Amino acid sequence: MIKIAMKSKGPLHQSSLLSINQTRMQHSLTAQTLQALNKPAVQQAVYPRNHPSQASTPKTPARPAYVPAAASAPARRKLPPLVKPVQKGQKVPLQTGSASPGLLKACFGWNTSDPRCDADVSAFLLGADGKVIGDSWFVFYGQVKSPDGSCRFEAGQAADREVITVDFQKLNPAVQKIVFVLTINEAFSQKLHFGMMQDAYIRILDGSGRECASYRMTEYYSNVISMMIGEIYQYKGSWKFHAVGNGVARDLAGLCEWYGVEVSD
Repeated sequence: MIKIAMKSKGPLHQSSLLSINQTRMQHSLTAQTLQALNKPAVQQAVYPRNHPSQASTPKTPARPAYVPAAASAPARRKLPPLVKPVQKGQKVPLQTGSASPGLLKACFGWNTSDPRCDADVSAFLLGADGKVIGDSWFVFYGQVKSPDGSCRFEAGQAADREVITVDFQKLNPAVQKIVFVLTINEAFSQKLHFGMMQDAYIRILDGSGRECASYRMTEYYSNVISMMIGEIYQYKGSWKFHAVGNGVARDLAGLCEWYGVEVSD
């Protein structure tokens, strides 16, 4: 079970942002703390949210409570070359002739037509039963590494907006699948949905930076706020990539419950 410190009463600043990542194995997640983590868009009107890997100044000014509807859409990013694309539902091996790929990077990018759409990626580390192997076994911007240190969340560079690195040498052997989910923050309160998203993709790179597989979404739905874009999973001793592309009307708290993370009221 984990505790995520996120109880600032005023506008968030650098110190409170950093406190999100100071996890402690003490108490279970609560719906209240997860709800707070689902509402970081208070940062977005003037400055982007500072990820742990991004440099920032010690002090930041107060920020507006929301992005006005009239604001311009965020800067678009050009998609990187997707050299080994697969179709929705397709499953492909990540490395031929080896049970362990060693080191992989799952890179994510997207664009949006609505300036309020602030998306993030989360990774859930699942056991054979399809549930997380423990309450702290999911990685996102508020918890940047798994307990075994095998999965790490990072801000992206160039076209990639966010990256999750997987070190199979450190990965707990109980983990049989890692699901990557894109979630729109504040989707319920701001009435946002994936019909406002564009160009979403996942690309899997090996340790040398070569692409193993990639998937670009072509279907966007107005009735979902989170999208299981892809997953890597173990099959007969080897790891494969599955282009999923399925969505649900659940926020981060709902996804935690979906994958078996204990969330108390």
